[in-house]
Amino acid sequence: MPVPRDPRPLTGEPLALDLLNTQWMSEGTLQDLLTDVDGLGVWLDSAGLSGDHVPDGRMLRHVRQAREALRTAVDGSLEEGASLVDAVLEHGRVRVALTPRGPVERPELGDPDWGPAWLAARNYLELLGTAPDRIRSCAHESCVLHFLDTSRNGTRRWCSMATCGNRAKASRHYARTKDA
Repeated sequence: MPVPRDPRPLTGEPLALDLLNTQWMSEGTLQDLLTDVDGLGVWLDSAGLSGDHVPDGRMLRHVRQAREALRTAVDGSLEEGASLVDAVLEHGRVRVALTPRGPVERPELGDPDWGPAWLAARNYLELLGTAPDRIRSCAHESCVLHFLDTSRNGTRRWCSMATCGNRAKASRHYARTKDA
């Protein structure tokens, strides 16, 4: 049975930010992809995790817990979010190994239902280790999306120039012409 199309306006971000982006605004209303197991299946498929994990209610609860932990750390503060992210990370660990192709890191989980949640939390640690200043929230006041700024000069402000960036430019233009 084919997985339904991912309805989110921004996909393809690193796993931690992609999980945060399972909530988005549409016409002034907060949308949530993770309201049920079917939505979890859509996210797993979009994130490239569907072959490794079969969605169920327990996994959905764990992924939602990870999303809230990440939201607290990203939108709040590391001080507030650290213990919440750590609570997700406690369900797994990294085992390093040497293979004929070189060194690898493999997640080891006590409960496979924690897999996607743990991977997203682990990805957040990787982002903090490599580009903490490039983890961004969209600058549009009514947008809740997040992205990794990969622009050369690190000045990206919008989740998408075609949507939020364009709306901001249109609002500024309207304000200028209204005052004139």
